[in-house]
Amino acid sequence: MRKIRVTRSVIPNLLTLMNLFCGFIALTRLSVNDLFGAAEFVAIAALFDVLDGAVARLTHATSDLGVELDSLCDAISFGVVPAFMLYQVHFKTVQDWGIIIAALPALAGVYRLARFNVQLTSFEDKKYFRGMPIPAGALVIFSYTLFYFHNPYIPIEWQGILLGCVTAGTALMMVSTIKYDALPTPTPNNIKQRPGMFAFGLIAFGATIASKGVALFPIMLGYITVGVVRVIILTIQNRRAADEDEDDSVEEEEVSPFDL
Repeated sequence: MRKIRVTRSVIPNLLTLMNLFCGFIALTRLSVNDLFGAAEFVAIAALFDVLDGAVARLTHATSDLGVELDSLCDAISFGVVPAFMLYQVHFKTVQDWGIIIAALPALAGVYRLARFNVQLTSFEDKKYFRGMPIPAGALVIFSYTLFYFHNPYIPIEWQGILLGCVTAGTALMMVSTIKYDALPTPTPNNIKQRPGMFAFGLIAFGATIASKGVALFPIMLGYITVGVVRVIILTIQNRRAADEDEDDSVEEEEVSPFDL
């Protein structure tokens, strides 16, 4: 009789599957229009998404299987769930076009995950991501829909338009190649190397809890803006450097931040 071999990868993989399980529960909550209940389980899924990678690196149990499993679970919890919420909250009233618009975050998020997997060269913590990570996209959509979509100061005829802009903008940022900062694993070495990112993460978390979620969308909007401003500044600097360069060498083709 063969013995069942339990490897170190079991624990991080179970944490990853808990991410998917929370995403499924979020879908069940959305099916009965419990938006805040769904948001709570998406937040728990995001916690498991952070923990699985951290545990895998701490236990030296990173693997190609773990990467693929993580992407599949993220596609549901942070792609399909926000898309279904958008459809339930508003876009089902726009008929066929509503289905297409609501599906944009799921389509863009899955594409971004696939691109990330084929470009992965190591299992070490990354300082930047190409394109906004899909969990961040889910946080943008949930925070805006829950706390700002039905803002009484926004005329009713504009509420759907603004939701569509947030949806399309989030999808665009995910498929872009704009650099976005990654929150590193909370280890003493990483804290010393990137104290600014840890401070930002702690402040953002504290502000979100203190405001009962209301501050999350402005925080995520700032996160998006930093990435966009960074690429604009770099583009301007590169163009100035090219103009000042009197060398007759052939210039390399400039890469667009939205090249797929």
